[in-house]
Amino acid sequence: MELAITNSKEKLSVSDAVFGREFSHDLVHQVVVAYRNAGRAGTKAQKTRSEVNGTTKKSKKQKGGGARHGALTAPIFVGGGVTFAAKPRSFEQKVNRKMYRAAISAILSELNRQGRLKVVDAFDVDATKTSGLVEKLKGFDLGQRPLIVTEEASEHLYLSARNLPYVEVRDVQGLDPVALVGADTVLVTADAVKKIEEWLA
Repeated sequence: MELAITNSKEKLSVSDAVFGREFSHDLVHQVVVAYRNAGRAGTKAQKTRSEVNGTTKKSKKQKGGGARHGALTAPIFVGGGVTFAAKPRSFEQKVNRKMYRAAISAILSELNRQGRLKVVDAFDVDATKTSGLVEKLKGFDLGQRPLIVTEEASEHLYLSARNLPYVEVRDVQGLDPVALVGADTVLVTADAVKKIEEWLA
């Protein structure tokens, strides 16, 4: 298949397996959830009744004082332990490399079908200036949340986009499913397309 290059009469020949793949909602959902879970700290921690600071001595005599109670570290008391205390754990989910690549291909293919994947010959800025990048982006209809993908993101381009809250700049190596799914439009250079094709083929 061929991808049209914006502001050019030329077309870029690409693989159907990468940019013409059928969309699988279940696969993409699984990979996106797994990717986001891998970024969770999992450091939440609470104390059980054996870990709270306090004596474990019986608080009052067994009979004659109403309800029978043992140590004041029990969960029913203020300052006591937590019944089912949360402990640090990993939220990581296993995703095979083949599944991950298939999900990236499915997302790119769906973006292409929806007209949200724009290919350009090259994209960069001459100096680290946010206003310069804003002016350059006005020439493309990218929506509120554009994602710019280049073969190797230059320092000028990265720093110029840093102050724009909804503009993301990635190189091919830093591409991930969450960034692709969250973007209104993906602006990708021709060199980056070829590199993505090599990666996912």
